Amino acid sequence: MDNAGKTKQKVGIILADDHQLFREGLKRIINMESDMEVIAECGDGIQVIELCNQYSPDVVLMDINMPIENGVVATERLKTIFPDIKVIILSIHDDESYVFETLRKGASGYLLKDMEPESLMNAIRSVVNGYAFIHPKVTGKLINQLRRMTYLDEVGVVGPSASIKEHGLKYGSVENSPLTKREAEVLKLMAEGKSNKAIGDNLFISEKTVKNHVSSILQKMEVDDRTQAVIISIKNGWVTI
Repeated sequence: MDNAGKTKQKVGIILADDHQLFREGLKRIINMESDMEVIAECGDGIQVIELCNQYSPDVVLMDINMPIENGVVATERLKTIFPDIKVIILSIHDDESYVFETLRKGASGYLLKDMEPESLMNAIRSVVNGYAFIHPKVTGKLINQLRRMTYLDEVGVVGPSASIKEHGLKYGSVENSPLTKREAEVLKLMAEGKSNKAIGDNLFISEKTVKNHVSSILQKMEVDDRTQAVIISIKNGWVTI
């Protein structure tokens, strides 16, 4: 059969939320889309690991407040066992501490439950395509949290986070950045949430060249995705927003 005759495989999604009515409503919305479907659902963080082992989803949509094991702990365990599965937090909380902690544990997105269905579907597609997605309402709060952490470390109140120590980077030192000038420019635009195409348009380079720079950035920083790269770069003072 030629390519024209092949059916495109849908994005498989697991829902992890302890509110059954919410899951049912979200499942109906997702299953209306032609390119994605809910393949399993559960109400706690322990079950989601079991379901991932059974169904091998592309994406897990996960709440934070769940019984037995919350979304933060479940995200960390899930990404350790199944690093290729994308985790998107879908929560009522817009507190920056929740956002930062879940992203640090490996989540690729942080969305709020009051999003419009169309925006939610587009956010899921963005994450599936390799982008990070943070709800605009909480982006500013996250950046302010990172700035506060940088300030506290500079005045000696707290030390660098474990993730910074693990990467062997000097906290707050622009001179110690492993990136080239062009990579630093790309990283700054990544931190502003721009897509590869938008970055290319801004820097007058091709989208393919941007992808090469992004790959180089992730490799040099020894991280798996754009979100982790942005968090580390802001905390180290390599980019400012």
